[in-house]
Amino acid sequence: MEVSIHEKTAVVKDVFGRRKCYTYFMNTPDHTLTTHQPDSCTTHPMLQALRLLGDMWTLMIVYNLLSGSKRFGELLDAMDKVSPKTVSQRLKMLEESGFVQRQAFAEIPPRVEYTLTEKGLALADIMEAIRQFAERHLSNNEPVSSSTPPPYH
Repeated sequence: MEVSIHEKTAVVKDVFGRRKCYTYFMNTPDHTLTTHQPDSCTTHPMLQALRLLGDMWTLMIVYNLLSGSKRFGELLDAMDKVSPKTVSQRLKMLEESGFVQRQAFAEIPPRVEYTLTEKGLALADIMEAIRQFAERHLSNNEPVSSSTPPPYH
């Protein structure tokens, strides 16, 4: 197994030649805290997908938008116990990465709606697979909340 350390990030090649990236989060006198990763680790498509899909609030936004356009307040209400700042940051990230479209209407009071783009709608099958997994393996036979959007195929 080959290991190289660059900017406090280890890039490990296992016996199959696959690259694995590990970030050291040490804060010692001679090492400062860093989250930097080499470009080869941050641009790998699988890592990018896991970063997107690994964030529960991002997935909840996508899940709620699968049923159609929503205003910020509607998303906030649908996502119990999350701060407006978190929802705002995730919406901005989803918009910048092309998964969500923000549409502002020139009305008084101002109105903004968020809609999934074609790229965002491509997550529907993944969301359905997660929903099915949750119902089969995590549900404890409790009924699904009526505020939960219906399954999408």
